[in-house]
Amino acid sequence: MTSTKSGGRIIGIMLLLQLVGFILPFALLHPLTASDYYSTAAGYSFQIKAAVLLFFANGALTIAIAVKAWPKFRRYSEPMAMWLIILSVVMLVLQAIDNVHILAMLSLSQQYAEGGIPTEGVSALATVVRMTRRSAHYPELFAIDIWIMMFQLIVLRFGLVPRALAALAIVTMVVHFCAIPLPGFLGYGINTSFGVPMAFGLLSMAVWLMVKGFRDDGPHEDYNLHSTDKLK
Repeated sequence: MTSTKSGGRIIGIMLLLQLVGFILPFALLHPLTASDYYSTAAGYSFQIKAAVLLFFANGALTIAIAVKAWPKFRRYSEPMAMWLIILSVVMLVLQAIDNVHILAMLSLSQQYAEGGIPTEGVSALATVVRMTRRSAHYPELFAIDIWIMMFQLIVLRFGLVPRALAALAIVTMVVHFCAIPLPGFLGYGINTSFGVPMAFGLLSMAVWLMVKGFRDDGPHEDYNLHSTDKLK
């Protein structure tokens, strides 16, 4: 097994874990989706805090994927490989901001359960807290979608996986971006069912890499050194 194949397979496993890290925490946050979350979310404190930790872990995993892919991707385009790392850091930072707002919603529910907040007017306060979290959530979704599309664009541009597979994955991400984070950020309704094609695209990419790894028919020398030599 070549280092390229084994490295690609490791990244495939990491992408599969990342997909789980996208889906599971959102499922765990279900108690915060109701308009009256302030009256019930306190009873799911452990579940919500577990989701926050998983979000942090997934952000760190995304950085790890970008760093693991760096030696391979930089052979083809160092700027694109560097942007993948930068976007992964941005994603983690925005996720941390989103997590603060998630914990604020939980704290409001806990205060309400303990009688620390008067019943009168709590619904309006809870709405403000929820909408504030929404304002932080959609930029974080932008970062996720853009990072994934950058990864898929790299493997498509340089043929590191079958181009049909990479193109399909990018299409599912564009559909997801246009159906969920973009209209949500602009204040329009969203259709979460479009998350299913995105998950299918990510799963297909992860499974291919776990089985086949990256194609190794590109440059075997450092991309930048190779380009510099051509100028001499």
